[in-house]
Amino acid sequence: MTDVKRFWPLLLGTHRYDKSLSTRDTGTGTLIEAPILAYLIETRHGRILYDVGCDHRKVDDPALRARFYETPEFAFGPPTVTPEQRMPARLAQLGLSPADVDCIVCGHLHFDHAGGLHEFAHAEVHVHECELAAAREPADSAYFGSDFLVDQGSHPVNWCVQAHEFSLCDGVHAIETPGHTAGHLSLLVRLPRGAPVLLCGDAADLVENLRDEVPPGLCWQERTDLALGSIRKLKKLAIHEGADLWPNHDMDFFRARNRFPLPWQ
Repeated sequence: MTDVKRFWPLLLGTHRYDKSLSTRDTGTGTLIEAPILAYLIETRHGRILYDVGCDHRKVDDPALRARFYETPEFAFGPPTVTPEQRMPARLAQLGLSPADVDCIVCGHLHFDHAGGLHEFAHAEVHVHECELAAAREPADSAYFGSDFLVDQGSHPVNWCVQAHEFSLCDGVHAIETPGHTAGHLSLLVRLPRGAPVLLCGDAADLVENLRDEVPPGLCWQERTDLALGSIRKLKKLAIHEGADLWPNHDMDFFRARNRFPLPWQ
């Protein structure tokens, strides 16, 4: 039984970077184009977003882009977010607005997953307590502190801090998968028809991470053991649930499943 009614992957931009940022100790010198994704889940109780993409303002404004993306400390470089890839535009294609989203699960709080929180001042944002602590340090250069202020910075995000795995409703369950970051969460979504979807988040950027059990290039405190443990946990859970594993930044994988605006249901 599941409360999930419909499910959409949302393409919110693209990012070109060295493959070694996704596959540790391999891929150096190879540029990949990665999708920046969020996932909209419509349930009987409301609408849930898993991740929210970048803050497009930091991409569009030259001064902000230079401040956040064009510095020696930031290895990724700026992403590309076209006007139609901004979160409000994607939701509008479905006849929705940010106000129609009831809650958010942030798999982690890096810029390409939590930057869009400024669109959702009204929404409850679920995050793991270890992740929020790491973001507030910050533990690495991919956390942007200003992403965690909404309404032009007038007040912080409406955090709902979680200490363990949790369910939002029947069919939507958050899975602890630390390694890439301290409190990373993946998401198991049981669809009304067909196999469940297990959204890896950045526990596995690419099919290769799962197939060959390669940890991400960026690991919290160099804890590759945690990252590999999370990959193996996801693979084991997928077998137990009969679920399809969805890596988060694999363009070929995404293109093979891109049905937007038609939902998976």
